[in-house]
Amino acid sequence: MNHQKLLIVYDGACPFCTAYVSLVRLRESMQVELLSARSTDERINEFLALSYRLDDGVLVQIDGLIYVGADAMYQLAIISNHHGIFNRMQSFVFSRKWLAHLLYPLLRLGRRLVLLIRRVPLIENAQGRDKI
Repeated sequence: MNHQKLLIVYDGACPFCTAYVSLVRLRESMQVELLSARSTDERINEFLALSYRLDDGVLVQIDGLIYVGADAMYQLAIISNHHGIFNRMQSFVFSRKWLAHLLYPLLRLGRRLVLLIRRVPLIENAQGRDKI
């Protein structure tokens, strides 16, 4: 069986982001790696150097192809399984590209508000983050 490689880069300091990546269930044929955008992993600086703004949304890399924000959520929705109510709901909403693009800015705003309330800096402003 040929496994697709999937990397999900999310904000590890955001409770919504963390809950989402822990709840979404992907097909068993996926080789999944979760990576907090706040980690010191060298790939984070590589994504930033390639002008990916990790504060603008989740980043998903599937077999080398990169998707960000609403497009990333769409990709996750179409490759997730449909076991459980959460997965059925997220698949129903985000597997419609137009709806994913309509709703994603609200999710991003919610994340920013939570970080502001918790006094957590944005990823690209986090202390110790190399400026690109």
